[in-house]
Amino acid sequence: MPIQFILNLLIAFLWTLLQDEDQFRFATFFAGFLVGIIIIFLMHRFFGQQFYLRRLYSIIKLVLIFNWELFQSAFLVMRHIVSPKVDIEPGIFKYKTPLKSDWEVTLLAMLLTLTPGSVVMEVSPEGNVFYVHALDIKRYKGFLIRSLGKFEKAIMEVTR
Repeated sequence: MPIQFILNLLIAFLWTLLQDEDQFRFATFFAGFLVGIIIIFLMHRFFGQQFYLRRLYSIIKLVLIFNWELFQSAFLVMRHIVSPKVDIEPGIFKYKTPLKSDWEVTLLAMLLTLTPGSVVMEVSPEGNVFYVHALDIKRYKGFLIRSLGKFEKAIMEVTR
């Protein structure tokens, strides 16, 4: 994929040179970059790789999913904090993940740990089983499993 980006920069520079302007203008370079994106998108199947901007889209999507899950879980934890009666049942559950590489497993563990109300306590030596502590196991285990599924899908889009 880096070759696609370098080729796109080359197309943008050629576009700028062929415009025959007295000085370098960013607007001309940007227009050439957009033309390069179109050309590379039309020809990306000849590179044998996916289009390089797809990964950028997947990263942005992962960040947005994380922010939404962070907002939802923070709201749920805040609701527990301000309620007059503490009615929680903390617990630990085991979760098996389809992710393979160390990078993917680490990212999933970090994303889940960063969301309020849940902590990844341990990862198995094989790296495919998490032991997750939840603030309220009865009410939010389904919510956490749904969040883990969303994170896994988004991580696989970024890495594969």
